[in-house]
Amino acid sequence: MAGTAIEEFALLMWGPRSTITTLSWYDGDPVAVREVLGAVESATTSELVAGDGGTYAFVRQKRYGFDDDLLELVTDAGVVFLPPITFRESGEVTFEAVGTTPLLSAFHETLRQRLETRIDRVTDFHRHGTGAALTERQRSALQAARAVGYYEVPRTGSVADVAESLDCSSSTAGELLRKAEAALVEAHTSNR
Repeated sequence: MAGTAIEEFALLMWGPRSTITTLSWYDGDPVAVREVLGAVESATTSELVAGDGGTYAFVRQKRYGFDDDLLELVTDAGVVFLPPITFRESGEVTFEAVGTTPLLSAFHETLRQRLETRIDRVTDFHRHGTGAALTERQRSALQAARAVGYYEVPRTGSVADVAESLDCSSSTAGELLRKAEAALVEAHTSNR
């Protein structure tokens, strides 16, 4: 990524095999992503789709970018790596691994012998839910708030603008937003 418009990409789906198709998201347009992928010798084909403020890439590779020792470590770890695995231009990689304490400890120890590593947090694992449970009206309020600039920095829209868009009172719009925001915060900050 060095010297390109891409500063970060997230590996969304992959498997530790020598020949693989991966799904990634890059923080740039398809032209910049094509430039980055052009430098990956192992990439044989790619399909690019613009979306979510960047570009998704389905890439078929004849061999994966990790060396064989690292691939073997990942394959044999006995733990699960939850997507995304995020790569930054700085060389930092962040990921979440799930497994039993002995297997996670052994994986970390072996990885630490090869690379500089840091553990940011350790928590009990709980199955992720399906996201925040929002009513259709709450979802509409969030969409209206986004459309009027309520979530811009600096804020360019107001609760009154949301209310006008929803054809309701400001107090109703405010309540819808607060309940929707509370559901989103709970879904994204609860212990997993």
